[in-house]
Amino acid sequence: MSGLIISVSGLRGIVGETLTPEVASRYVAAFATEIPPGPIVVARDGRATGAMLRDTIVGTLAACGRDVIDCGVAATPTVGVFVRESGAAGAVQISASHNPPEYNGIKLFGGDGRVVGAAAGGQVAERYRANQPRWARYSELGTVARVGDPHSGHLEAVLRTVDVQRIRGRRFRVLIDSNHGAGSLLGTRLLEDLGCEVVVMGGVPDGQFAHPPEPTRENLVTVGQRVVTTGCDLGFCQDPDADRLALVDSSGHYIGEEYTLALCVLRRLMDVPESATEPPPTVVINCATSGMTEWLAARSRVRCVRSAVGEANVADRMIAEGAIYGGEGNGGPIDPRVGYVRDSFVGMAQILDLLALSNRTLSDFVSEIPQLSIVKSKTTLAAEHLPRIFDLLEARMEAPAADRLDGLRLAWEGRWLLVRGSNTEPIVRLIAEAGSDEDAQHLCNQAAAIIEEATA
Repeated sequence: MSGLIISVSGLRGIVGETLTPEVASRYVAAFATEIPPGPIVVARDGRATGAMLRDTIVGTLAACGRDVIDCGVAATPTVGVFVRESGAAGAVQISASHNPPEYNGIKLFGGDGRVVGAAAGGQVAERYRANQPRWARYSELGTVARVGDPHSGHLEAVLRTVDVQRIRGRRFRVLIDSNHGAGSLLGTRLLEDLGCEVVVMGGVPDGQFAHPPEPTRENLVTVGQRVVTTGCDLGFCQDPDADRLALVDSSGHYIGEEYTLALCVLRRLMDVPESATEPPPTVVINCATSGMTEWLAARSRVRCVRSAVGEANVADRMIAEGAIYGGEGNGGPIDPRVGYVRDSFVGMAQILDLLALSNRTLSDFVSEIPQLSIVKSKTTLAAEHLPRIFDLLEARMEAPAADRLDGLRLAWEGRWLLVRGSNTEPIVRLIAEAGSDEDAQHLCNQAAAIIEEATA
């Protein structure tokens, strides 16, 4: 996917090829025209190309007559908190998340501190394609104010969700791997405030990634080894803009991103009264997130509902349901007490609180949650064939439960399969979960065979 990718909440591309200063300028000019009056926050992760794009974007916004609040290097969830604190009209976060170093991107926030959804993002994309910026007269240019510490409000909000003294009493030794992204600036500060002895990897936010930026098992082998050699109780691994968190236990074993949300939900559910309430509390996950969270919710007599894939969709459903917690299985917990943005800092603090409250280890908790495996694959399929293929899969695979909230999701006891068309390529993505890799892979293979037979 080397082309420019425009999604509902932003865009990303290869800098100097598909993502040029002209593209960035046109896009944020469209954003400036679409959102209400007020200052616009600009921040970036640590990517080497971020400073250049920041200069382009700040200049463009000022040329559109918008005052700019420049936060420098800051994590994506920090931007969400800062927008609300400052009363800004919105924000531009410069980040390509977990994409390789040649990529960068733009993520848009509304004045509510949330990543913009499909309706607002679609309007920006439409105006971008029309290429009709509204430049301000020389006497109406915007101003630029730089912020010395954009992190303190976010830090305080996260600390309010945990028992700080209890965590300090455990004197955890922890490793944080920010991989030269934005996460170390607040992450190290948070962990030290919680009384931890902190081992930092990739703490300088210069984009010189020490390993591929997505926090997956194969990319974090050296991090796991470092957790062991430094005698840490656990390791926290962030993606470059720090909205995702993966875990490593004290033996160096990769726990992964799906457990991040499950463990955070587990801690939150400990505060839910045992007596039944009407209506019961609700947690929200997306339709591609592991069933571990559903299992935990059912055990606590809490509703667990699923949304379409995407942070904005999860947040929308959380607000509609009045949910006490939510998130995505890619390591993105969302705590409404802090903000409706995936947040690795929430994950770090609340998992430490879980361990401190119980006086147990990370691996103790992981061993008690049902072991489920997710497998992902894809196959070629043009978008116009999707309705017919969904009908065929539903008929042939005979699942007790099926829905089309986001693609087609088929569910059996302890297993599910999600089939979603790509918005950017002529492919269909297959995601399955079961009790083993083999069983999950079998579901993907079965669906792929039906698709290939039907399109041969």
